[in-house]
Amino acid sequence: MTTENTVSFQKFSFGTQVRKSPFSDAALRWGARGFSVYNHMYIPRDFGDPVQNFWNLVNEAILCDVAVERQVEITGKDAARFTQYLSCRDLSSCAVGQCKYVLLTDQDGGVINDPILLKLAEDHFWLSIADSDVLLWAKGVAAASDMQVTVREPDVSPLQLQGPRSRDILRAAFGDAPADLKYYRFMEVDWNGVPLIISRTGWSSELGYEIFLRDGAYGDDLWEYLMQVGGPMGLHPGHTSSIRRIEAAMLSYHADMTLANNPFELGMDRLVDLDMDADFISKAALQKIAREGVRQRQVGLTFDGAPIPGSNDDFWPIKVAGQEVGYVTSAVYSPRLEQNIALALVKASHAEIGTQISLETGFGVRAGVITPKPFYDPKKTLAAKT
Repeated sequence: MTTENTVSFQKFSFGTQVRKSPFSDAALRWGARGFSVYNHMYIPRDFGDPVQNFWNLVNEAILCDVAVERQVEITGKDAARFTQYLSCRDLSSCAVGQCKYVLLTDQDGGVINDPILLKLAEDHFWLSIADSDVLLWAKGVAAASDMQVTVREPDVSPLQLQGPRSRDILRAAFGDAPADLKYYRFMEVDWNGVPLIISRTGWSSELGYEIFLRDGAYGDDLWEYLMQVGGPMGLHPGHTSSIRRIEAAMLSYHADMTLANNPFELGMDRLVDLDMDADFISKAALQKIAREGVRQRQVGLTFDGAPIPGSNDDFWPIKVAGQEVGYVTSAVYSPRLEQNIALALVKASHAEIGTQISLETGFGVRAGVITPKPFYDPKKTLAAKT
């Protein structure tokens, strides 16, 4: 870390209560202009033009500091049973070396988090978490259970390498084996004595990988190495793209879902298995919700007017015939689709595709319509590309 970077970072700093990542200084050197806070840690959110960042992602490749995706590590004799107890998705078929997208739900069926699970061994799991305090929740559940587990946060920090050129860049950096990983699989890699895990996952719905650094002292070295290898191949420093994730209808915790939401209203029924033999915390609550139905649903919508600048800072009210029926959670203009698009929660009675709505945006009242989602590549063929 140079003195210059230390001074520069002070304009973003809230003091020691918010952690820098092992890649924060490298991201600053490579053009980061703004940071936000996620899981009590700084994450780069501005490298200049977000539209150019989007095109870099979908046409070439970007490298993103996502160390904020902290790992909650679960080990011990009862690790598998405990991990299942936290999640409403059936994990019985999950193999070592496999990842799964899961929901962690509470006693009322509310969504605590939507992490990616990595199974490192039969008694060793990581939960790569979104923005909520899963570590404290899991430690509390463990303390109140009779299961023999250890729950902790290890020294693990991921980078995301995403975009159509990511496979070639990864191959040049680490060889054939990680580049040939199947979708939602991972492997351990020794990078000149530095331990990594590389997975075929990412928060972009594009072809991509996550590189989990298992020793934070090498954050600068790893970032510089990847940019050295990847730069001539089209790699750009960047940040996770709100445009691309909304196109893909990927939900963001705190924006599109919170503890107040259950999986059924979010359209995540596929991540709930009420018939499995194993017990889990929200089983009775979710069985009740499944019987009674939901009062609101998560939907996609498009709306007219000039392209909105940036994204929404408030939850914009949605009306039908003058009656408020829901609100927008995330909105953006897609330059690829040449359309304003949004994710929203609306009353179940008004969630049908084709429903005409009125949207009170921060840029005036707009007319819109509830639309099928995802808005682009609905079968996720890009991310699952062989």
